[in-house]
Amino acid sequence: MKTEQQYFEEGKSIQTYMNDMSTLKEESLAVYEQFQLPKDGLADKLKAHKLHFLAITEDWCGDAMMINPIIRKVAEAAGIDVRVALRDADTELIDRHLTNGGRAIPIILIFNNEGTLLGKWGPVLPKFSKSSMSFVPRFLQKKILRLKKNKKKLFLRYEQDIKKNQLFGRMFITALKKQYWQL
Repeated sequence: MKTEQQYFEEGKSIQTYMNDMSTLKEESLAVYEQFQLPKDGLADKLKAHKLHFLAITEDWCGDAMMINPIIRKVAEAAGIDVRVALRDADTELIDRHLTNGGRAIPIILIFNNEGTLLGKWGPVLPKFSKSSMSFVPRFLQKKILRLKKNKKKLFLRYEQDIKKNQLFGRMFITALKKQYWQL
């Protein structure tokens, strides 16, 4: 059985993954271009921790389309290597990190420099977790599903919702700060 660190070492970079996307690529790249990292010194603080991330994801996922570009932007600013493992290519990994018994994605695994898994973050609200702020991506995923038949409408919708993309980034950053270490 492979370790999470082995999946990381075998994964492709998030940049390569996003360039190779066949579904929701334009929308994901638009989120990446529009998201602005808060100017609160977080990137410098993250650099000091020498982290790396593994994103368990798929390009057809609406949550991933919104979250992966934000993870990429945060990681680039902080010098964090982010690799991607495709959920459906090898379900052994995602089955270790289920949310409410399901294979919800994306899941971001957070490792220290030695390859020790420090924690994980995902867009789906875990059962009985009052501290999670991840309800917004799930709410927006319902909108994505309604608009999915017409990709043009979907893209226009997200051009109008750039401020919500900022919220996704803040939620991930808040999770980093509160749940894994004191920043």
